[in-house]
Amino acid sequence: MAQTTPTLTARLLILGLVLATSVFSGLAASGPLVARPSNWADLSPNEKQVLAPLAPEWDKLDTQRKQKWLGIAQRYPTMSPDQQQRIQEQMGPWARLTPDERRAARAQFKTLKQLPPEQRQEVQQKWQEYQQLPPEKKQDLARPVAPAPPTPPGKATPATSPAKP
Repeated sequence: MAQTTPTLTARLLILGLVLATSVFSGLAASGPLVARPSNWADLSPNEKQVLAPLAPEWDKLDTQRKQKWLGIAQRYPTMSPDQQQRIQEQMGPWARLTPDERRAARAQFKTLKQLPPEQRQEVQQKWQEYQQLPPEKKQDLARPVAPAPPTPPGKATPATSPAKP
C-alpha cells in the first residue's frame, strides 16, 4: 500500500466525513438494492445528469458501488441544495480513490466520529483553515518531509557532539 502524506490523509478524512454524513446517511433506509443495467449508456437521463461526475469511471465501478450511486441518484431530488452541491463536488474524487484509499477514508471517518464533539469541531476548523490556504501553500504542505540522512558509524551528530569549551 502506498504511504499517504498528512495532507492526503486529512483530505481523505474530510472526504470520508462529507460523504458518509451527507451521501450515505440514508442508504439503509432506501430499501434493498435492485439489479439494474450496469453500463453508462443504459442509465436513465435523470441518473446520467445526477451521476455525471462519475461518467468517466462508471463502467469501471463494481456492481455494488454502482448500486450505491444509483440509490443516491434516486434520493437526490429529495436532498437539500447544499447536499446536492456537496455530492456533485465530491462524487468524482471519491470514485477515483483506490479501494485502499476509500477504506482509509472510512476508517478515519469512523475514528473522527468517535472523537468528543470539541475535538471533532477542532478537526473541522483546521480543515476549513486549510481550505483557505493559497494553492502554493497547500502544495508545500503536501510535499513529504525528507528524513535526515543517516549518520555514518563513528561520526558524531550535532546532538551527540561534545560541547566545545
